Amino acid sequence: MSQKVKMPEREPKIRKKDFKQVNTGYTRDEMLKEAKRCLQCKNPSCSRGCPVEVDISGFIKYLAVDNPSQAVKVLKQKNNLPAVCGRVCPQENQCEKLCILAKKGESICIGNLERYAADAALENDDNSAADEKSGVKIAVVGSGPAGLTCGGDLLKMEYNVTVYESLHSAGGVLRYGIPEFRLPKEVLDKEIDNLKKLGMKIILNTFIGRTKTVKELFNEGYKAVFISVGAGLPVFPGIEGENLNHVYCSNEFLVRVNLMRSFDFPDYDTPIYRGKNVVVVGGGNTAMDSARTALRLGAESVKLIYRRTEKEMPAREEERLHAKKEGIEFIVLTNPVKFIGDEKKFVKAVECIKVELGDYDGSGRKHPQEIKESNYAIETDMVILALGLYPNPVLPLLTEGLIPTNMVIL
Repeated sequence: MSQKVKMPEREPKIRKKDFKQVNTGYTRDEMLKEAKRCLQCKNPSCSRGCPVEVDISGFIKYLAVDNPSQAVKVLKQKNNLPAVCGRVCPQENQCEKLCILAKKGESICIGNLERYAADAALENDDNSAADEKSGVKIAVVGSGPAGLTCGGDLLKMEYNVTVYESLHSAGGVLRYGIPEFRLPKEVLDKEIDNLKKLGMKIILNTFIGRTKTVKELFNEGYKAVFISVGAGLPVFPGIEGENLNHVYCSNEFLVRVNLMRSFDFPDYDTPIYRGKNVVVVGGGNTAMDSARTALRLGAESVKLIYRRTEKEMPAREEERLHAKKEGIEFIVLTNPVKFIGDEKKFVKAVECIKVELGDYDGSGRKHPQEIKESNYAIETDMVILALGLYPNPVLPLLTEGLIPTNMVIL
């Protein structure tokens, strides 16, 4: 059985010094070799693992005969953002996990092939023009992945769609949460431009709930309002010192770097502190993004603290491996209990305690239990907390009948 064709990536010692894309993409020959590994199953199990039910064997079939134009048309029947999903979707836990080849060997690199097809379409401007709309107006609040996906699907159903975004650029977490080295803003911009060509209107700098209410949207003739305001409320550990200077939540840190381009200061106006000995707390993709971004901003050392083992980390395996290759130090079975500041209230150390895993908890993972008298300190001049996010509560709190939830997004 043939081995999968891995996507080429830039050398860690080079890429960790800049924000250029880590994975460089397939060549035509690499794409053809990987696409031809697909068995074209009569009842493909891979599509059952896809949240949006993409016809995976269908688009790969076209790639195998070197027809990316038709491949992307199959993709876009179900997926409005294939160039994005090909880069950041956790395929290894979804479609690729159910690939029949995974039972005896290596699954098809579905995400890499999706990226190839989508990038080829973007390069050739190979996208459909807008169809005539029904005249029925629908408003979408928030231009993140949920808003863009919903808006794209509604456009296919011939509705008139207007997306309202509170920030000065569209994309939501795709723009402010995911670093340039994983998802280039140029790729995101092209995907959004294609949705605009299909008829999507995007109104920026408009905070629904403040600038305009949901009631006013209905009064303007919208027949429905889809609310996709994202998860923008950070989770804090509730321990001493979390309000010290240079203790950031991951949201603020990544927004400054990704959306406001503080890595290009002073060419861009938003500065950010560049720590030398950085500690990141968390084990999800956001923690990996924060750690790898801090490294690219010039940190001499970056330590990632996680209270379980690496096996339990919710971050993608690829992101964990990339982080470790770039020099991020993983400190597992450890929990911060206190942030220690200097006389000017700047963080200078993290007091940690070692833990061991006990019984399984509600998350389906073993619960960390503190080991008594195992406390020790890690010196640091910057801490980034990546402990999850709650849904943004502002719009529900300002809109009668809407109730915010407590769900945490890692």
